[in-house]
Amino acid sequence: MGEETHQRVQELAASLCALPPEFVRSEHDQPGATTYRGAAAPDAPVIDMSEPGFGARMAVAAREWGLFQVVNHGVPSAAVAELQRVGWDFFALPREEKERYAMDPASGKIEGYGTKLQRDLEGKKTWNDFFFQVVAPPEKVDHAVWPESLAVAGYREANEEYCRHMQRLTRQLFEHLSLGLGLHEGAMAEAFGGDGLVFLQKINFYPPCPQPELTLGVAPHTDMSTLTVLVPNEVQGLQVFKDDQWYDAKYVPDALIVHIGDQIEASIFSNGTYKAVLHRTTVNKEKTRMSWPVFVEPPGELVVGPHPKLVTDERPAKYKAKKYKDYQHCKINKLPM
Repeated sequence: MGEETHQRVQELAASLCALPPEFVRSEHDQPGATTYRGAAAPDAPVIDMSEPGFGARMAVAAREWGLFQVVNHGVPSAAVAELQRVGWDFFALPREEKERYAMDPASGKIEGYGTKLQRDLEGKKTWNDFFFQVVAPPEKVDHAVWPESLAVAGYREANEEYCRHMQRLTRQLFEHLSLGLGLHEGAMAEAFGGDGLVFLQKINFYPPCPQPELTLGVAPHTDMSTLTVLVPNEVQGLQVFKDDQWYDAKYVPDALIVHIGDQIEASIFSNGTYKAVLHRTTVNKEKTRMSWPVFVEPPGELVVGPHPKLVTDERPAKYKAKKYKDYQHCKINKLPM
């Protein structure tokens, strides 16, 4: 592997005064030029899960935004704080220690510590490092790629505890989103594989950037998953595309951010009724931004397709039913769906 393979953004951030050309986005994609700055910018919905009728508000947000924030969600603040602590502790390790857990896509190893080295269609890179791992179901978990307790104390315990809360919250989200489509509350969980659902935990690390107005931490995309539940830190960065504008998704203390993914929008269930959110991430000149998304996916062998009750002559099926792993392959390789 070449030297560039091991080049990490965290290291670049410590030594640069200006962005290398491969990180500078084209003018139409630079956040400094494309983010809406008007006083009347709408805020993404914040839904209190302790209030009556919150499920109906989730369904409206899924239709109109494809994203909403939830508070009083039942995930203990201590569990979130511990998840964040072990994430910070990992990225504070010396480079040689982090590299012990490096992913190696060439060998099929997609979990572990990494940097998105591939350039996009315009030849550009994004400003972030990450750590990626499967946390459920147990038969898919490979603890060999997780940081050892001597490197990051409590890492496994923190991630397993948080995953248990994500499994409970996901069931609850699926129930209310199913009801919002006029289906029974268990319909979505059944369609996506029930106990076979795959939970993938990621830590995104966006170090300070010398010219944040010219680059992105993550390029615009929708998630392939059913949904994503994300913990941010207090540094602003997530942006949502709505009504042909990019808007900041404002940081709300103690909130979790829920993204509707491709599987809920189109391939399964809603047949386009709910919206997979187009989003991106900006970076900061002085502060490190981190986020902790959990991607909830169907098993790879599961055949996914629009729910029959939501396919009509007026709204024909958007995609043909196919195995989820085939959907992933098509999207990653930009092939027809």
